[in-house]
Amino acid sequence: MPITPANGLSADTAAAPSQEESAEPIMLELVDEDGRTIGTAEKLSAHIAPGRLHRAFSVFLFDDEGRLLLQRRALEKYHSPGVWSNTCCGHPYPGEPPFVAAARRTGEELGIAPALMREAGTVRYNHPDPDSGLVEQEYNHLFVGIVRAEPRPAPEEIAETAFVTPAELDALRARLPFSAWFMTVLDAARPVVREVTGDAAGW
Repeated sequence: MPITPANGLSADTAAAPSQEESAEPIMLELVDEDGRTIGTAEKLSAHIAPGRLHRAFSVFLFDDEGRLLLQRRALEKYHSPGVWSNTCCGHPYPGEPPFVAAARRTGEELGIAPALMREAGTVRYNHPDPDSGLVEQEYNHLFVGIVRAEPRPAPEEIAETAFVTPAELDALRARLPFSAWFMTVLDAARPVVREVTGDAAGW
């Protein structure tokens, strides 16, 4: 399970703005319990306890051997810094289709485009972050896919990446911190993960 540190970007990837460095306020789409849009809110305000239910997405990308691409969030992140999590996650801009947002953000964070990406349902959860005191009240759209390019992570977003088997993931989770939402979104996506990776991968 080699772990790759983020050590810089190519010129084209470096030009992509970070969600957290934009001069303009980042707005999220507020939703009801059925995922219907009911308004917008500024990103940080939506995460202040008790949190406001908003639209989000989570991406799980696998290599051709069925290993999951994980990222360790950069230490500079305002929310859940330094913890391991799924390939990519984030929030669509108001009116942006979740699939488009997931593809966009994967490129911005990891410098790659999935060779395949498909929808894997939705999951609603409420996860407080014990360190920051912020709360994830999310209606999360799940996506599963295949990646064949080498990740080129943006260091302001990602500290390290790793491709892991299910056994390696279990070992990593036993000794290192993961995001509060990680197992919720992984378990919800597992039926499509198994379809994409095949039975031999063990997911």
